[in-house]
Amino acid sequence: MKLIYGVKDRPSIPRTLLFALQQLLAIMAATIAVPMIVGNGMSTAAALFGAGVGTIVYLLFTKFRSPVFLGSSFAFLGSMAAAFAGGVSMSVGYLGLILGALLAGLVYVLIALLVKFVGTNWINKLMPAVVIGPTVAIIGLSLAGNAVGDLFRGSVPGVETNQYVALVCGLVTLFTTIVCSVYGKKMLKMIPFIIGIAAGYIVAAIFTVIGNAASVDALKVINFELFNNIKWLPDFTFITAFSGGYDFADVGSFGAYLGTIAVAYVPVAFVVFAEHIADHKNLSSIIESDLLTDPGLHRTLLGDGVGSIAGAFFGGCPNTTYGESVGCVAISGNASVITIFFTAIMAIVLSFIGPFATLLATIPSCVMGGVCITLYGFIAVSGLKMIQKVDLGDNKNLFVVSVILIAGVGGMTLHFGQITITEVACALILGILTNLVCSFARKKEAAEANNTEVVSEEKTENTEDVAE
Repeated sequence: MKLIYGVKDRPSIPRTLLFALQQLLAIMAATIAVPMIVGNGMSTAAALFGAGVGTIVYLLFTKFRSPVFLGSSFAFLGSMAAAFAGGVSMSVGYLGLILGALLAGLVYVLIALLVKFVGTNWINKLMPAVVIGPTVAIIGLSLAGNAVGDLFRGSVPGVETNQYVALVCGLVTLFTTIVCSVYGKKMLKMIPFIIGIAAGYIVAAIFTVIGNAASVDALKVINFELFNNIKWLPDFTFITAFSGGYDFADVGSFGAYLGTIAVAYVPVAFVVFAEHIADHKNLSSIIESDLLTDPGLHRTLLGDGVGSIAGAFFGGCPNTTYGESVGCVAISGNASVITIFFTAIMAIVLSFIGPFATLLATIPSCVMGGVCITLYGFIAVSGLKMIQKVDLGDNKNLFVVSVILIAGVGGMTLHFGQITITEVACALILGILTNLVCSFARKKEAAEANNTEVVSEEKTENTEDVAE
């Protein structure tokens, strides 16, 4: 899709605010889902605030040249759970969240320094288009189950919404988004998510009102009870971490606890680094500018790493660049980095506006599922577009793509205690190894081709000498 607004373009303020709201809606569900899954009193509003701060840090490091939002990373779910293992106090657990994010961020800083002095050629050789393309596709495809699963679910705790009622809400969202994007004029074409979510929410609200009035649980889709407990101030992680005493008796000592945190966080940081490369390669293809050279991989890594530390300091969750955000850029055709900046500001402000933040939190799973079908699909397709020029008639390339797709779609994951290597990382690692094995054959063919050319040139020269 051709971009309507480039990275450096500045839409009018009203349009920018609409675009920012659309980005916020795209990343909202995943960003607040992480603290909800981890539990232990973690604040969704604080996670939203931390994501906004982390994104601003990222934009500063990347010189406002990379239009992507940073949100809570699902890759660190096991790591965050490890911070509370052993029955530690809340203050110790929250301190562990901050220390873990700091250690993971330092991994990014070290890799960034390596890239700064060594360059990125090794990355291009290690992860060419035949490797990175299907890996990007896996990022979208690996989330497909989440989108489809959400499509059949409501969001009222303890209530089983009729799956067909939820499906209707999700499909209204999906097709409204599609119609606005394909047939819409001007602004409608650029904000299809807002219109789609609004349409799906209205239908879900009608079902819920009828369900409440008739006492029919199957029709209840939206959890309106969230409005009964509106919080105006986020519960920041650093406040809890620094407000209590530190009793490490349950885990032996501070050294033992720090070791546990390091083992839980540091290896995952290397895994997320691979996803960082894939996300930025994908975004580069969309905005038609190589982010690994401008502003440079070292800057995107520093922005991601330091932004993740800043985000966890406030919200407890390490941040990462969001595929949902990249998909939103692709579908809307708006790559203006100012939009991302306003999205970050909006996330920070809304974390203090209880009613509005609560309204966003009431968007039901089925409605977000309808949106995510398009978001995740666009991510998958953009990855496949990267291998359009790859010769898949050559088995050496075909094997690499096949291995990555099957490992990723098949959900290949590895678990080492609290450390989980995701299907995306497993697929990428397996793809790199397959590509290295096949590269020996490529080098052998290239050498044989060169020898053939040399022999051919020598024969031509000899023929010319005889003729003379």
